[in-house]
Amino acid sequence: MRRRTLLIAFMSLMMPPSGASSADLAELYTSRAITTGTGEKNRELGFRDCLDRVLVRVSGDPRLPARPEVEALRARAGDFVSSFSYRDRLAGRPIHDEQGTYDRPHDLTCLYTPEVLDRLLAELGSRPWLAERPTLAVFLDVERNGEAFRLVSDDMRDVAMRDSFALASEQLALPVVFPTRAIASRLSSGDLRSAGRLAAAAELSGGELPLSGRLRWSDADLGWVATWHFAPEGRLYIWTVRGVNFDEAFRVALRGAMQVLSGNGAP
Repeated sequence: MRRRTLLIAFMSLMMPPSGASSADLAELYTSRAITTGTGEKNRELGFRDCLDRVLVRVSGDPRLPARPEVEALRARAGDFVSSFSYRDRLAGRPIHDEQGTYDRPHDLTCLYTPEVLDRLLAELGSRPWLAERPTLAVFLDVERNGEAFRLVSDDMRDVAMRDSFALASEQLALPVVFPTRAIASRLSSGDLRSAGRLAAAAELSGGELPLSGRLRWSDADLGWVATWHFAPEGRLYIWTVRGVNFDEAFRVALRGAMQVLSGNGAP
């Protein structure tokens, strides 16, 4: 039940246009990472992780963390944090064996002042993406162990995959939904690999932007191979990732779509 609630919360996430309320902006300029304990050394690592995440989350450009200038920013990542807090991921569970509290995993939440982060983005030649973020309707065909199926919202199979997509959605502030079995059955996988058919899928999905994917297990690649098709405003974009777990495949999907939608070029 908790997983379903988590998924619904993430799928309903919508980010604000430029005239958004202060609460919406505060959430956009918030980043989260997992740390081991709350000590200073691990906190600094968490600050670095949160900085990478918030730069991508606010700008819509997943390439920024790879910029050489960002390494210098990471060295003083804590300087850019307005405030932070921890949540013990094992709260309510007693310490066991010889484990100390320093070993317990925590969620580190970092808040940033928009003016400070926007200045960093400007230094990197980027800008905040404050337009309303559309919901993506994910049509994903999965092939593994001789089985083929499409991920749908009203099937309890592969809840882990839907939860993983939802987590990537929350991290990037880009909402997603999945089609019902009835809608999914009206479109074959071949229907979702051209701009025209993706436009037709948009009508079936209630107007959300369709993101089509094929995910197949490859022994040769020692992981999943994922190919994604996306056609906002009629222009088709295709990108592929190989030899990854499905969590990374889904992050690659949403980072690519975000890069296009934010005006930062092709994936």
